[in-house]
Amino acid sequence: MISPLPVKSRRLFTADYVAGVLNGDRSMLARAITLVESDAPGHAVLAEKVVRHLLPYAGNSIRVGITGVPGVGKSTFIEALGCLLCKRGNRVAVLAVDPSSTLTHGSILGDKTRMEMLSREPGCFIRPSPSGGTLGGVTRKSRETILLCEAAGFDVVLVETVGVGQSETTVRSMVDFFLVLMLAGAGDELQGIKKGIIELADALLITKADGDNKRHAEAAQMEFSRVLHYLISPTPGWTPEVMTCSSTEGRGVAEIWDVIGRFHEASLKSGFFQQHRRGQTLDWMRQMLQQELWQAFARNPATRAGLPQIERRVLDGKLSATEAVKSLLSKYSQNYDPKN
Repeated sequence: MISPLPVKSRRLFTADYVAGVLNGDRSMLARAITLVESDAPGHAVLAEKVVRHLLPYAGNSIRVGITGVPGVGKSTFIEALGCLLCKRGNRVAVLAVDPSSTLTHGSILGDKTRMEMLSREPGCFIRPSPSGGTLGGVTRKSRETILLCEAAGFDVVLVETVGVGQSETTVRSMVDFFLVLMLAGAGDELQGIKKGIIELADALLITKADGDNKRHAEAAQMEFSRVLHYLISPTPGWTPEVMTCSSTEGRGVAEIWDVIGRFHEASLKSGFFQQHRRGQTLDWMRQMLQQELWQAFARNPATRAGLPQIERRVLDGKLSATEAVKSLLSKYSQNYDPKN
């Protein structure tokens, strides 16, 4: 009698992925995320089917975006928060988006090695993913990955971003609560991070508030509290708070989760939570539409053939950018093939 092939060795179908994710199979969840992140044309249709079948089971989590400049202690904080939540009975998914290697396009930091304690928690799932150079430090498929984790039963989703300050609005467009981590004692703190990112924050957290740096952290807390007083809150009816914490000592970690809990309750009561989630869904659709339109444009034989010459004419000053765009769109529309 021939034994059936193990799951890792055989081809998987929609039902395999769906059943595995709904059963909380981590290995199958990881494979489903890999499928969704894949750029291979043959994977796109299957990935869409998997997401469509799992969509009704998603949405039952608190989504928290966590950002900050490199070195601020994002991974250390996430590990401390994740371990706390797991001990309280929560199931935590951490989507840690690494910078991408320009040579291999793979992630280069290895978050599981930076969150060793958290990775051993049975109620936690950590998924490092290469950013692929995406603005805002999130992968192009981060939204689908969040849905898959929710369908697998994770009730808290933490999205760690690269924190390079390129376009953090992308992060806020897919989470419920946006937490910005800040460093104190590094000169003028207001010059250390863009004002636009502070304006997006539902809370600011001054990290590494221990030892000799504790006094600097408390001073920064007062300074940022004054700044936020003059900014318009990104969430109606909510006043962003500024807190301090020491992830290594465990101080302030539970308190920031209490803040997130109060935010969640208040936004549910006001109706903002539901409104925000609906707006995110539309934003997701529009971004996907832009991506699909660009890919269709790039695949078109006429535009692909004419693009190099038109770009050279623009560089040589013989054609304006406006004229170039109109010319390319004309070539695309004349050679449009709905099958491509």
